[in-house]
Amino acid sequence: MPVSTVFLTGGSGYIGRRTIAALRDHGIGVTALVRSDRSAETVSRLGAEPVRGGLADTDVLREAASRADGVIHLGAEATADAATVDRGAADALQDGVGAGPYVHTGGVWVYGNTGVVVDEDAPRNPPAITAWRLANEERVLARAATGGHPVVVMPGVVYGGGGGLIEAFLAGPARESGAVPLIGDGSNHWTVVHVEDIAELFVLALDAPAGSVFAGVTEEHPTLAGIAGAVGRAAGCPGRTERLTLAQAVDRMGPVAEAFALDQRLTGARARSVLGWEPRHTDALGELAEPGRSGPSVD
Repeated sequence: MPVSTVFLTGGSGYIGRRTIAALRDHGIGVTALVRSDRSAETVSRLGAEPVRGGLADTDVLREAASRADGVIHLGAEATADAATVDRGAADALQDGVGAGPYVHTGGVWVYGNTGVVVDEDAPRNPPAITAWRLANEERVLARAATGGHPVVVMPGVVYGGGGGLIEAFLAGPARESGAVPLIGDGSNHWTVVHVEDIAELFVLALDAPAGSVFAGVTEEHPTLAGIAGAVGRAAGCPGRTERLTLAQAVDRMGPVAEAFALDQRLTGARARSVLGWEPRHTDALGELAEPGRSGPSVD
């Protein structure tokens, strides 16, 4: 059955705002979970109907999901109980939407260091910051055997539009200090995707077969040093980096530094083949080097 309405969590966030826009471009009506008046104003301005509540409000999630044809779960808790909250939210959302498509957000960091280019079937060896995702994703996907329609989308490092982790941990600090933080020699590879492209993939995933898993990544695999160089040019400090050991990076950035130090190369071939996904942004270093090229932040 075609999806005409979607309930979205995380709609006022960095990826969520673009996903609302992508859904609307596809002619799909959107209701979006919000916690504050500001978030409600943001999603309303983008054309979505706000639903008040948080990820721990499972009754609200279940009811909102039951009134939609499909669900996209982008929201996350940045707290010590993130795994528990995510598991409860996923259960409630899947209970509510029933046999309708439920698209769950994962992330490619669960594969750890890949060494070579791998796909979604590669062994998983996550850093501590994402280790909890494994059990939750298995639980989500298990619903495919009992009449549910789960799909997992795993974004790479998302960039563009004036937000994301690169902005928060590399570009912002570079503008303040005049140097881009660089972990080690920066020879490790990152798997990346533009925020507009990953938003489009979340929409396309509503039509994916139950039990599908997709890496939302391009085929670029720039090195961290290359990313730092591009960020430095955009931040007005070309060629200037601040070398950090992994221990120093963890002390400054938190556990996300362990993920930044991973050497990862994944392919998005499955999403292109199965869903016809065609990323339009395939020059990450070029866009990161030119402030404004990716467009202003939507807020």
